[in-house]
Amino acid sequence: MKASDLIQRICENRLSGYEHLYADTAAQCERYLSAVRAFIDLYGDREGVCLLSVPGRSEISGNHTDHNHGRVLAGAIDRDIIAVAAPAEEPMICFKSEGYPEDRVDLSKTDDPDAFPRYTSEALIAGVADGLRKRGGQVGGFCAYTTTQVLKGSGISSSAAFEVMVGNIFNHLYNGGRLENQELAKIAQYAENVYFGKPCGLMDQMACAVGGFVAIDFEDPGNPVLEPIDFSLTDAGYVLVIVNTGGNHADLNADYASVPAEMKQVAAFFGKQVLRGITMEQLIASIPALRPVTGDRAILRAIHFIEENERVKNQTAALRAQDVSAFLKGVLASGNSSFRYLQNVYTTINVREQGLSLALALTELFLDGKECAWRVHGGGFAGTIQAFVKEELAQQYCRQMDAVFGEGAAMVLRIRREGAVRIQL
Repeated sequence: MKASDLIQRICENRLSGYEHLYADTAAQCERYLSAVRAFIDLYGDREGVCLLSVPGRSEISGNHTDHNHGRVLAGAIDRDIIAVAAPAEEPMICFKSEGYPEDRVDLSKTDDPDAFPRYTSEALIAGVADGLRKRGGQVGGFCAYTTTQVLKGSGISSSAAFEVMVGNIFNHLYNGGRLENQELAKIAQYAENVYFGKPCGLMDQMACAVGGFVAIDFEDPGNPVLEPIDFSLTDAGYVLVIVNTGGNHADLNADYASVPAEMKQVAAFFGKQVLRGITMEQLIASIPALRPVTGDRAILRAIHFIEENERVKNQTAALRAQDVSAFLKGVLASGNSSFRYLQNVYTTINVREQGLSLALALTELFLDGKECAWRVHGGGFAGTIQAFVKEELAQQYCRQMDAVFGEGAAMVLRIRREGAVRIQL
């Protein structure tokens, strides 16, 4: 199908059959049409064009547990990155994201991580190509234009959604869509670890790729155990609100990297690579010997991991049982632990900027005693908090948070059932 034919299909179809992805399909039709037109302006009216979508994610519980083989609760959300993509004869990837310069990646160089600057989208694209080849997939040149609602710095995994989208494009252009979405997640993690230079876990990529409300156990990270959970926040009378405090993520890579590194320092004391399997009793008994080796913060972060890992198990059981009260209690405990023990609510690089601390304080003042819950969201240090708010309180809560952090800072989200997909019209 040519790109111009795709425009006609969108106008005729109006995204019929994709109401489960989008509450407002009319607005999304205009978004898709705009993206296809932008693609044509950049790359011409090419044959073999396809539309693809990858959602962002919300970490529901399990803050900084995946990289030490822990448990997490996550959910795909109804904000996504969409792509218009077509194959190219030359072994070159031309990738234009709305609002950013075009990336050009020579496929002949993608087997060398050092050929691409760290912490760039170029590196992520090259890493996905190399990771896919290493797992037996096919790669080839393509042109793509993307636009996203998974905003950078909003705590809903813009980088993971981007990485998974690159794999999604390769999957549908050159592999007939045969690669499982779980494979795309692992390839995306490889790209971020080896090429981008960030030692992230697998939770973000897995939640974006797989979709739905899901519990993931990373005890064996090569074969994570996924458990979809049939739970509706809407039916329970709640909405999920993510509040973007507008914090600056620049120069925070060392903060993010310190969390898994310090946890693994504690694990190394016990002769292990990760904290999974170490009990609280073992940790407490070893603290006198640990302190001069790892320092106190690493021990506090280990305490967080052990308790958070158990908390995720309990919250998963609560959701299965439709026990909202027990689930919310776990959310509050997770947030408490992240602030006090994990210490990822603000960076010590700039202690004057504490947007997350302020947002959590304001949220507690407004929602305390009203059967709601809140916590830091995602990697932390800057960015967003998360609140589970009774539907009748949501509008007033969002107004109050917007008044402090700017119009549109508070985002009301729903869980999206599907992860990485091709939009078939």
